Amino acid sequence: MKYLKIRWIAVLLLVVGVSFFFGFKSGDSRSFQVAKNLDIFNSIVKELDMFYVDTIDPNKTIRTGIESMLYSLDPYTQYFPEDDQSELEQMLKNSYGGIGSIITWNTKLKRSMIAEPYENMPAATVGLKAGDVLMEIDGKDLAGKNNQEVSEMLRGQVGTSFKLKVQRPGKEQPLEFDIVRRSIQLPFIPYYAKLDNNIGYINLSTFSGNPSKEFKQAFLDLKKQGITSLVIDLRNNGGGLLDEAVEIANFFLPRGKTLVTTKGKIKQASNTYKTLREPLDLEIPLAVLVNSATASASEILAGALQDYDRAVVVGNRTFGKGLVQTTRPLPYGGTMKLTTSKYYIPSGRCVQAIDYKHRNEDGSVGRIPDSLTTVFHTAAGREVRDGGGVTPDIAVKQDKLPNILFYLVNDNLIFNYATEYCLKHPTVPAPKDFKITDADYADFKAMVQKADFKYDQQTEKMLKSLKEMAEFEGYLTDASDEFKALEKKLSHNLNRDLDHFSKDIKDMIAVEIIKRYYYQRGGIVQQLKDDDDLKEAVKILTAPEKYKEMLSAPSVRPDESKKEK
Repeated sequence: MKYLKIRWIAVLLLVVGVSFFFGFKSGDSRSFQVAKNLDIFNSIVKELDMFYVDTIDPNKTIRTGIESMLYSLDPYTQYFPEDDQSELEQMLKNSYGGIGSIITWNTKLKRSMIAEPYENMPAATVGLKAGDVLMEIDGKDLAGKNNQEVSEMLRGQVGTSFKLKVQRPGKEQPLEFDIVRRSIQLPFIPYYAKLDNNIGYINLSTFSGNPSKEFKQAFLDLKKQGITSLVIDLRNNGGGLLDEAVEIANFFLPRGKTLVTTKGKIKQASNTYKTLREPLDLEIPLAVLVNSATASASEILAGALQDYDRAVVVGNRTFGKGLVQTTRPLPYGGTMKLTTSKYYIPSGRCVQAIDYKHRNEDGSVGRIPDSLTTVFHTAAGREVRDGGGVTPDIAVKQDKLPNILFYLVNDNLIFNYATEYCLKHPTVPAPKDFKITDADYADFKAMVQKADFKYDQQTEKMLKSLKEMAEFEGYLTDASDEFKALEKKLSHNLNRDLDHFSKDIKDMIAVEIIKRYYYQRGGIVQQLKDDDDLKEAVKILTAPEKYKEMLSAPSVRPDESKKEK
């Protein structure tokens, strides 16, 4: 009797279990699939750990699996373990504990070197200079360590100190510096100024941290100086905090305007952001400079001002990042930054340009074709499109940099010339007055010739491929004279190329040199001297009627007004 009772209980439990299993599987198949695959993944890790021929590193193996999984989604969904939070903190706060300098690789010495110290940061304060080769940190030789490894050693907890030994060009003996790490706050606004024609200019580098406060101060300062129009430079601004973009847009838009709507899978990911404060100025004419590296929160600001017909956007189509990320805590001190929603600017369009869900077989992704985009309208009725970033109202053709310039930069020849130049010139004129003379450029050319500089010429490569194809198809013999003539015209001539592309090369040299004396702001001033985007912005801001017309509703042609409705 007791046996039968136990048997019936067992059968009952089996039936309940099977029913629960199939009910779980059919009623909530997605949850079942997640649980099933987590169980499989767990089993695979255990089997590898127990039976694989070599001992595996669980942290490395599982981290690789996590990163491969996240790679299949989008580039912005990332995992940060407990011991790797510094990058995330820098993204969120635009700050980190370190010395405040960009480092680069010295190809000749195979060591890291100082490339650009930030103004008023520890590296610049103690006297480190661009070109200083990093030899030792607290007595540890840095030979054999790459830039990433050296960068990690330079960073650390705020307030900690270390000794840095460097070899400075022009000095026989190494120099040693005692450096105290500080919270490195990258400049929100590296440069702002009143330009000619009472035009204000503000360069906004990021939306991380709290840039709206500095932006407001800069704008009010320019107003005191008497500006009558404003250029906001968002080029190469990769974005940051959404709230900061909303705050800055609010300076120029009325209270109560919807700037951004986010839409996600869950209710918490869907929000509407409106202007909450009284604006600073609703009348001042605005131009916003953008390029292909203008992304995320930058696109929100540029797109919102465009959708409300509040600013003329100048430059090139923006990057096209319409995805919003939030952070989620994970076990053992980890953090996950994941994409939770898409954002939509006032006209209703989403600027997301890339569909990461549908990758090509090789893993690459492409922009959404223009044929698949949708037309939206600004407040005044102007046509704008989704699916491809923010398209400027005034498109500026970007000149392609010459091939030789890429190799001059890559081989550190421009950097090295700037270092030698600084050894000979303790001071230089202010950025607005500085220029590379013909004598300076002759010295640079001599240095390049002496360095036995070599670089690929794309025309030579293409001609070689054309000859091979012509031979394969049987045309080479008949066209041999033409090929010989073309080879003669396209022969490698370094001196000719250095002269032909002298303007672009001189501009790059000037920027590299001026940053040694006047830091990042000096480099910006130097670049603005001959800036096509800025020229177009100035042109539209100094033509009030044209500015007003560009931001107005499109006029209806006479033949269209007669059409039946």
